[in-house]
Amino acid sequence: MATITRIKNDLLSIDVSSLGAEMQSITTRDGAAWLWNGDAAFWTGRSPVLFPIVGKAPDDTILVDGKPHAMAQHGFARRREFQLTAASDTFCRYGLEASEETRAVYPFEFRLSVEHRLDGRVLTVAAEVENHGETTMPFGFGFHPAFAWPLPGAAGKPHVVTLDNGGEPRRQPLASGLLSQDRTPSPFAAGRLALSPDLFANDALVFPDGAGDGLVYGAEDGPALAFRFENLPNLALWTKPGAPFLCVEPWHGTAAESGGSRELRDRPYTSVLAAGGRARFAFTVAFPA
Repeated sequence: MATITRIKNDLLSIDVSSLGAEMQSITTRDGAAWLWNGDAAFWTGRSPVLFPIVGKAPDDTILVDGKPHAMAQHGFARRREFQLTAASDTFCRYGLEASEETRAVYPFEFRLSVEHRLDGRVLTVAAEVENHGETTMPFGFGFHPAFAWPLPGAAGKPHVVTLDNGGEPRRQPLASGLLSQDRTPSPFAAGRLALSPDLFANDALVFPDGAGDGLVYGAEDGPALAFRFENLPNLALWTKPGAPFLCVEPWHGTAAESGGSRELRDRPYTSVLAAGGRARFAFTVAFPA
């Protein structure tokens, strides 16, 4: 059975489940709920951690040195029970290590640690991947948090995503979960994207590069969330049309490309750790004062 760890300060309260080290709620002191509630009518996820792949593999199968391994979309970490390894009032760390079950589909000796930390009105979610094996270890990693749309107190207001770098990154469309090898013009104009459900009629908006290291998701003349990303060069935005959430997804790795290699290490933006190596990925989100 999954257990819940609560961390809190005077401004924020966060619940994190041992199943997938996944956030279950983010609440401010006024009782407002900022994280999606996992309503099964739309999507049961809330803030899954994506490892050892991001997105889909052809026929849900990856190749590791030519050998096929079954791998569901976004990997297996989100369905695994993590162990609580450290906790305080404002911090918790969960860990997942290689096991017989994981080695059957991902033949590497890894450790994945996921931390949630509060500092005033800022939440930091960080992950560290370690290679405990004797060979190089390829993997993809991503965060997939879903926030309320509309944001609390902003019903009826237009919502906008604004890139800190003012960029107009090109989109890489998805077809049956795989990335097209084409790029399409950016839906951003001078870093600004006005959100509407029809943007997501054909799945997520994926921006493999150029979105920068930060953005603001907020309502016009209303509340806003400010994000910063560390070692996460890819960005996706996603919802199901009609669902009251927006996923802001920073990644290091993407879905496989249609017609591309099925080898894990050849997937776009795959990380490859040397034996004994480690890599850190993180995002922060600042809530309204």
